[in-house]
Amino acid sequence: MNWFSHNHMPVEGRTILMTGGSEGTGLCAARILSGKGAHIVIVSRNPAKLEGAIKSIKAAAKSPETQRFYTIAADVSKPNFADSVVSAATAWNHGHPPEIVWCLAGLATPMLWTDYGAMEAARYNMDVNYFGSAEMSRAIMRAWLLPDQGERQPTRESRPAAKHIIFTGSVLSTMSLAGHGTYAPSKFALRALADTLVMEVLLYPNVPINVHIVMPNSITTAGYERENETKSDITIQLEGAETPQDPETVAHLAITGIEKGHYFVTTSFIGDLMRWGAMGNSPRNSWFVDTVMGWILPFIMAFVMWGMNSQISSWANKKKKEQS
Repeated sequence: MNWFSHNHMPVEGRTILMTGGSEGTGLCAARILSGKGAHIVIVSRNPAKLEGAIKSIKAAAKSPETQRFYTIAADVSKPNFADSVVSAATAWNHGHPPEIVWCLAGLATPMLWTDYGAMEAARYNMDVNYFGSAEMSRAIMRAWLLPDQGERQPTRESRPAAKHIIFTGSVLSTMSLAGHGTYAPSKFALRALADTLVMEVLLYPNVPINVHIVMPNSITTAGYERENETKSDITIQLEGAETPQDPETVAHLAITGIEKGHYFVTTSFIGDLMRWGAMGNSPRNSWFVDTVMGWILPFIMAFVMWGMNSQISSWANKKKKEQS
C-alpha cells in the first residue's frame, strides 16, 4: 500500500518557480503548494498582479514563519528571458536553483486559419505557450546539470530527491479542431518537447529529473473570456457542450496527478479519452489500462471525426449559401 500512496513530488521545504503564477490556475496552484510548505517564486510580466498574488500565496502558507516567497517580473514571450529569471531565483534561494519549475503562463487565440491576423496570433501563441516554456525548461536543466552553472553533481550514493519540470499543455495537445490552428500547434509542440525531455533526462542518472505535462480542458479564467472573443462559431459547435473547469479544481487535480507520478496529467475523463487516443511513444500512467484504451479509441475516434468533419462541411455549405 505504501507504493500506491507514495508522494512522488513532496514540496515541503523545497523551492518552486512558477511562470504565470499571478492569476488563474497558476495562482491557485501556488496557494495549494504554499499550503503544503513550499517556498514559492512566481513570475509574471505585471508587477501589480505579482504584488497582489504573493500576498494571497503568503496567506495560504503552512509555516509562514519559515516559508519564503519571491516575485520576478518577466515576459515569457521575449527571447532569452529565462536565464535571467533562473539566475535571479537562484541568487534569492541562497545560490541553489529551484528544485521544481512549473510553466503555467499561456494563452489561446482561436481563429480560423484564413482570418485576418491569424498568422500573427499563431506566432504569439507559439512565443508564449511553446518558447516561453521551452526556454524555461532549458535554463533550469542547465542550472541543475552543468557543473559551472549549477550545484555540484551528486554521486549515486548521495542521490537527492527528484527535481521536476512541469509543462502546462491542453487536451488540444493530443487532437486539434477547426479554429485552433493558431493555438493547438503550440501545445502539440510542447507535448513533443516533453516527450523528448522524458528521454533526455535519462542521460543524467545522478540528477533525477521528472517531467510532466498537465492537459486540462477549458478553464474559467479571464483568459477564457478573451479566447471566446475570437472563437469561430464552428469551433464553438465542435467543442459541443464542454463545461469549463474552474482554476481551483484544475490546480488540485493537476497537483494530485503529479504527486501520483503521472507523466500525462489530465483533469477530466474527456482528457483521459483524448490521452488514450494519442499516446504515441509517450510514457504510460498504467501500461495495461492505457494500452487497452489505446486499442479501443481509434475505433471510437473514426466515428467522432466523421461527425466533426460532417459538421464542418455543413457549416461551410451554410456559409457559402449565406454569401451567395
